[in-house]
Amino acid sequence: MYQRFGLFIGGQWRPAQDATTAQVLSPVSEVSLGAAPVAGLADTEEALHAASEGLEAWRATPAFARAEALHAIADEMLRRVHEAAQMISAETGKPIAQSQREWALTIDQFRWYAEEARRIYGRLVESRVPGGRFEVSHEPVGIVAAFTAWNFPAALIARKLAPALAAGCAVIVRPSSQTPGTAMVIVDCCRAGNLPRGVVNLLTGPTHATYAPIMAAKAVRKVSLTGSTRVGQQMIRDAADTLKKVSMELGGNAPLIVYEDADLDLALNVAVPTKFANAGQVCVTPDRFYVHESRLDAFVEGFVARTRALKLGDGLDPSVAMGPLISASRLAEIEAIVADAQRAGAKILAGGNRAATFNAGHFYEPTVLTQVDDAMKVMAQENFGPIAAIASFARDDEAIQRANATDMGLSAYAFTSSPQRARRTVAELKAGMVGINSFALAASEAPFGGTNFSGMGREGGVEGLRDYLDVKLAQVVF
Repeated sequence: MYQRFGLFIGGQWRPAQDATTAQVLSPVSEVSLGAAPVAGLADTEEALHAASEGLEAWRATPAFARAEALHAIADEMLRRVHEAAQMISAETGKPIAQSQREWALTIDQFRWYAEEARRIYGRLVESRVPGGRFEVSHEPVGIVAAFTAWNFPAALIARKLAPALAAGCAVIVRPSSQTPGTAMVIVDCCRAGNLPRGVVNLLTGPTHATYAPIMAAKAVRKVSLTGSTRVGQQMIRDAADTLKKVSMELGGNAPLIVYEDADLDLALNVAVPTKFANAGQVCVTPDRFYVHESRLDAFVEGFVARTRALKLGDGLDPSVAMGPLISASRLAEIEAIVADAQRAGAKILAGGNRAATFNAGHFYEPTVLTQVDDAMKVMAQENFGPIAAIASFARDDEAIQRANATDMGLSAYAFTSSPQRARRTVAELKAGMVGINSFALAASEAPFGGTNFSGMGREGGVEGLRDYLDVKLAQVVF
């Protein structure tokens, strides 16, 4: 599965220098999908050298030429939709329709930033010095290291790679070792852009031989991570030694408030598929459901009915609505969260067990819990799995206060038919992104990211491009 590719360094596919490989296991069958190369220290040093050379050529490339290159990459991605979606579903287990949507978002990132590359504007500021003026311009920050998670193996890379290329940066992509093939397809598409050698590099395998030298390299001027809060905290500490810029998209524990005036059918019809997309392994998915006490019974009844109707199975089957968890350890963690909630008094209305109909794979039933309180782990911590925990509230201020009772601040949601209530909710929820009657937060044109322990910086929109640019000021006097 991975033999066609390998590591991508200096414009060429090749194996690791010491020929080391690691098996990548299917979360559906637990059978090997193939052996991917494991980058060593020598490979990492070579990638750093290649990126330094690529940066000099790429930063000197006119913005309009960079834009054309990104469009060419997107064109190649469009030609390889089937290959890419199959790879995403094979490595993650997610349903093929979700993989196709992810690849469409990946293409859109390159389209959007191709156009934004043409609009990296400077400005002139009148100076108080006679005959002078200030010129404000932007330059690429330099070499970027992009570390990504497995749950959206294409879109997460595109959110970093596309704006970095638009800005004129060279990039070393370091994907999750659980999804190297998806990264390989993206990087192979980059060859269609005829980029200078070394502008895009790919290192795969466990991080032991790649992370430390990348973080220690002074030439790497920015690191971008999508991952856990714990990993992000360590990366920020390590980046401080060489004063690298950082952008962090970390964990979430999103609340969903269903007010008494909500359109219940709308809320249910979008909340259930959103909650269980990618088996709940989505950082912005709602975990904590706060439903007004007058609508609780109807909401729970509708939520349970829709949950039980979801078909569980191999994501490559078009009829499947939810695939497996990514690993055995993730499955064990979900079991432990549900068991803890049960011991504390929660009631299971749907799911709550490993899926008994599968002889292999990391399948867990989509699960609905009620009679939960905010002190339970299922409410207090991000579960990152197929668990919907539903509680009730009596007053609006109570719902908002409980929704904000977390160190996280990535996303939050509410359903209401009142514009006034919607505006108040947006203003008072402590999150980087708020959805009212909608979960559609991830778009190329919009800034994606969180506050507090959910990270810093933004991906998407013009804000996402600024993270890859340095500002230069010149005082010009004649």
